[in-house]
Amino acid sequence: MKYYLSVLAGAMSYGILSTIVVLAYGQGYQLGEVVGTQLITGFILSWMLALYTRFRAGRRAKRGLQRNEQSSASSASTVFTRLTWKQRLLLMAAGTPTVITGLVYYQSLRYIPASLAIILLFQFTWISVLIQAISKRQRPDKVTFLTLIILFGGTLLAAGFLEQGLGEFSGLGIVLGLMAAVSYSLFVLFSGKAVPSAHPAFRSAWMVTGGLILLCILFPPTFLFNGLIWSQLLVFGLLLGFFGAFIPPVLFAIGVPHIGGDMAGILGAVELPVAVLLSSFVLHEHVSGLQWFGVIIVLIGVALPELIKKIRMRRSEGQSSPLYS
Repeated sequence: MKYYLSVLAGAMSYGILSTIVVLAYGQGYQLGEVVGTQLITGFILSWMLALYTRFRAGRRAKRGLQRNEQSSASSASTVFTRLTWKQRLLLMAAGTPTVITGLVYYQSLRYIPASLAIILLFQFTWISVLIQAISKRQRPDKVTFLTLIILFGGTLLAAGFLEQGLGEFSGLGIVLGLMAAVSYSLFVLFSGKAVPSAHPAFRSAWMVTGGLILLCILFPPTFLFNGLIWSQLLVFGLLLGFFGAFIPPVLFAIGVPHIGGDMAGILGAVELPVAVLLSSFVLHEHVSGLQWFGVIIVLIGVALPELIKKIRMRRSEGQSSPLYS
C-alpha cells in the first residue's frame, strides 16, 4: 500500500505546479528563471536527502559491527552499492524528460489557461500505452481502443472544446501542451526502468542532476549572478523545486518499480482534478459543469484498463479454484 500512496502523493504534487507557475508569470518572471530555480532547489534537496540517507545507513552499519550483527551490516552496505558511471549517466539521461516537460508545459501556460494545459498534459496516459505498444510491437487490444475513445471524448468536454470551439484557444499552446504529455510519458516509463536496483534517494538525485545540466545548457542561470534569485523568485523556486523537482522523482523512484508503469499512470490521474481545482479556486479560471463532467470521464478512462484487468484476474482465479473443478 505504501508504494501506491507514494506514487499518488507524487502525482498530487505535480498538480500544484501549474498554479504556482502562472502566479510567477504574473510577477514578470521568465521561463528559464522559473524552471531554473525549480531545478536548483530540487537538486539541493535531492542530494541532501541522498547524503543524509547514506549517513544514517553508515551509522546503522557501524552499530551492527559493534554488536557483531554482521548480517545487518552487510544488508546496509548492499543497499548503497556504488553506482558505476554508466549507471549514473543512464539515470541522468532518464531525468532529462522532466526538464523538457517543465519547459514546454510551463511555456504553454503563457498561451492557454492552466485548466486546459493540465488536461493536455494528462494525455500522457494514452500516450504511455501507445509508446509501450510500439516498443513491444504489439497492437493495442480492444480495451485499449475503448479507453482511447473514452479519453478522447472526456478530453473534448474537459478542455471546453465543445462549448467554446477549438478556434478560441491558441494553437501553439495546444501543441506545447501535447508535447509536454509526450515528454511526461517518457519520464514515467524511464523512472521505473533506469537502474531500479539503486537506492531511490540516489536514483532521484542523479536524475535531477541530469535535468539540471540540460537546463543550464539551454538556459544559462544568469539569475544566480544578477541578484534576481534573492527576490520573490526564490519563493516560487522553493515551492516549484519542492513539489516539482524533489517530491515527485523521489516518490516515483520509490513506488514505480514496485507497482509498474501501467499502475503508476493510473494513479497519476489524481494530478488532473488537483490542478483543475487549484486553477479554479486560486487563479479564478472558469470551469463549467460540463468540463468537470469531462474530467470525471477522463479519470474513468484512465482507470478502466486496470479495473478490467483485475476483474479478469479474479474470474480466472475463481475458475481455477477447486470449487469450479
